[in-house]
Amino acid sequence: MRIQKGFTPLEIKIPARESGRFLMGLVRKKFSNRAGFTLIELLVVIAIVALLMAILMPALQRVRKQARGVGCQSNLKQWGTIFAMYTHDNEGYFPERRSGSNAYGRWMDSMRKYYITTEDIRCCPVASKIANPDMITGIDWWGGTFLAWGRVPPWDAGGQRTIGYYGSYGINGYVYVPVGTEVYGKPPSRFWRTINVKGGNEIPMLLDCYFWCGWPDDDDTPPEYDGHQYRGDDNAMNRFCLNRHDGNITAVFVDFHVQKVGLKQLWTLKWSRAFNPVNPWTTAGGVTPGDWRNYGNGWMGKFKDY
Repeated sequence: MRIQKGFTPLEIKIPARESGRFLMGLVRKKFSNRAGFTLIELLVVIAIVALLMAILMPALQRVRKQARGVGCQSNLKQWGTIFAMYTHDNEGYFPERRSGSNAYGRWMDSMRKYYITTEDIRCCPVASKIANPDMITGIDWWGGTFLAWGRVPPWDAGGQRTIGYYGSYGINGYVYVPVGTEVYGKPPSRFWRTINVKGGNEIPMLLDCYFWCGWPDDDDTPPEYDGHQYRGDDNAMNRFCLNRHDGNITAVFVDFHVQKVGLKQLWTLKWSRAFNPVNPWTTAGGVTPGDWRNYGNGWMGKFKDY
């Protein structure tokens, strides 16, 4: 390439076929004369990146939790639709439920045909890991705050439990149609039976839970510490009182609306026909913030009062 005399650098004419080589030569010359990063410069860059990560990570974790909470609400909205379809096809009634050796009517069995194509809604995104996925003998299959119950193993399939089932939601057992003189010790007079009842917006139907069902009563006591489990059919509020969503769980109600429910708020809902929402564990019933702080290890004292 020849530079014509009499022209300034801005007037240099570069043949098109040589323009690429010309530019690459300038780049090589520029960077060949540049010194590398010093140790101090590298340490400063690392420190800045670490600081940004420390600032951003909590925000990202909050966003992730919020996204999972939204996912849980979406799941329960779909479950609400499934319950609506079932009750529509059964004149407004929930499944019949019998306990004992001839037990039948569990919601997972009764409504299976309605959700068989959408089984990914069985678990809350926060509790999608299954306790015993391979149904190994001797391994606990009950769920937890961040653990799905199941799969139901053959060695613990008494009462006609369906082998292989799993999930992280549980039904309020009082919505069933009871069969017999009692269902797990609960008299038939307490059961709702149908969606056609007054105050359906206060009756929980399906909720975050470490088992597939529960029959809470107004004299049930809170868990003594975060993660404490009581597995009897009595004192069943324990199964739903999970710190799964920062002091809340998610629930779909008999009127099919979905909402977050505060852990202390659980005692104010209308679980059964006999449930008194003005009970000793509610503000209206006389509980104080100090009562919560002094119960168990006081873990529920920090949550909102109801």
